[in-house]
Amino acid sequence: MSGTKEEDRKGSSEWREFFWNPRTHELLGRTASSWGLILLFYLVFYLFLAGMFILTMYVMLLTLDDYKPTWQDRLATPGMMIRPKGDQLEITFSVSETESWDGFIQNLNTFLSSYNDSYQVQTNDNCPPDQYFIQEDSGEVRNNPKRSCQFNRTVLEDCSGITDRFYGYNRGQPCILIKLNRVIGMLPGKDSQSPYVTCGAKREDSDKIGPLAYFPPNGTFNLMYYPYYGKKAQVNYTQPLVAVKFLNASLNTDINVECKINSNTLATGNERDKFAGRVSFKLRINDK
Repeated sequence: MSGTKEEDRKGSSEWREFFWNPRTHELLGRTASSWGLILLFYLVFYLFLAGMFILTMYVMLLTLDDYKPTWQDRLATPGMMIRPKGDQLEITFSVSETESWDGFIQNLNTFLSSYNDSYQVQTNDNCPPDQYFIQEDSGEVRNNPKRSCQFNRTVLEDCSGITDRFYGYNRGQPCILIKLNRVIGMLPGKDSQSPYVTCGAKREDSDKIGPLAYFPPNGTFNLMYYPYYGKKAQVNYTQPLVAVKFLNASLNTDINVECKINSNTLATGNERDKFAGRVSFKLRINDK
């Protein structure tokens, strides 16, 4: 028993001496000068790494442009989106139940508020149609902020929410707004031919969709709204819209609708994204 206690005291003494040796003034087996050299090494090492990181970030930032992406990896054809926003691209409502479509009306009113004619006249230019609104920089001198063309809400006529404040939802003739996603520098047409939107039902629903009306006429995205120069360079840019009005769609049934862009420079669908240049949604109009 005495031998065991002797060994325990000896082991405990060795650990205490390893942690702090009063004879050699070593902490964890190293003197103060040794610890100082190690801390100095790691301080210099991490300062060097931090300096390399800051220098790398600085050089990278020098290659970036505040107004235009230095590198732009995008699809050849932009995507499309609809308004109002339904759950998972589904527009379902009952004509006789106001609460089923009131949310769509509010969504459209909010979305179109910046398209009011009074606001557009104050902020944007009345541009000549069917030609690009090119605003080049002059060498190192930037032509910023760039101007934008007016897209007046009244252009949407029956789908403007002005002549019909319910956008046709109260009569089972709903309006759907379509927009083409913004892409900096994109030129969506040539030979003065503006891209336009066409909508139709999927093959199994072709007899349900009925006639359609487009606003502006022919469902065009006029060339004067392009090219887009970016949010920072073109702060008042107003995205052009196309409104589609369903005049006599079948009731109480699902209608799978697909709208696509038609252009002599943009191709719809590709291997990377089969929905490029098109959007699909489900429409259901119930009479009760």
